[in-house]
Amino acid sequence: MPREIISTPEAPEYPGYSQAVKVGNTIYVAGTVGVDVATGELAGPTIQEQTRQSLLNCQAILRAGRAELSDAVMVHTLLMHPEDADGIIEVFDEFFPDVRPPRCVSKLGVDRPGILVSIAMVAVTD
Repeated sequence: MPREIISTPEAPEYPGYSQAVKVGNTIYVAGTVGVDVATGELAGPTIQEQTRQSLLNCQAILRAGRAELSDAVMVHTLLMHPEDADGIIEVFDEFFPDVRPPRCVSKLGVDRPGILVSIAMVAVTD
């Protein structure tokens, strides 16, 4: 089955891998951090600020693949500090007010200064 590489300048780009890949009607979004592409800096020092920006970045990537956050069927959140898990709930409720996709939380394995969260997701379109 053919693969479509999804890329947008509206989300952080990574030299080692694609922002997302679409196979059929399924989009696999790579782990995306809370960097604001307008400034090149993290959105802020809190888990809420970084989670919000990370979800905005995921949203931009999905839109580049002709999808929306409402198409997400699985969200994997990677946290530097697992005890921050409660801090992401309020932000997720903003972005997923009706249908909340299943999600899991793991410890972020790479220690990069200031980065508190990375979000990956899978979305399915019609």
